[in-house]
Amino acid sequence: MTIWNYLTMGSAVLMTFLILIQTRGASLGAGLGGAGEVNTTRRGTDKTIFQLTIVCALVFSLSLLAGVIIKK
Repeated sequence: MTIWNYLTMGSAVLMTFLILIQTRGASLGAGLGGAGEVNTTRRGTDKTIFQLTIVCALVFSLSLLAGVIIKK
């Protein structure tokens, strides 16, 4: 296995974890769009987790692309 495979797997696991810990509401209705909040701003830890998720998605995408390009 190459470094790209490890990087892809690691970023996929981390991204999955970061997505799962992001919460929008406490009930099932909130998860299905039934929340009364129309406009929210991310602050503190929520903002940091959101930004880390974006970075992880970029690392995941770029490592996949690099792995495909290098194999050819």
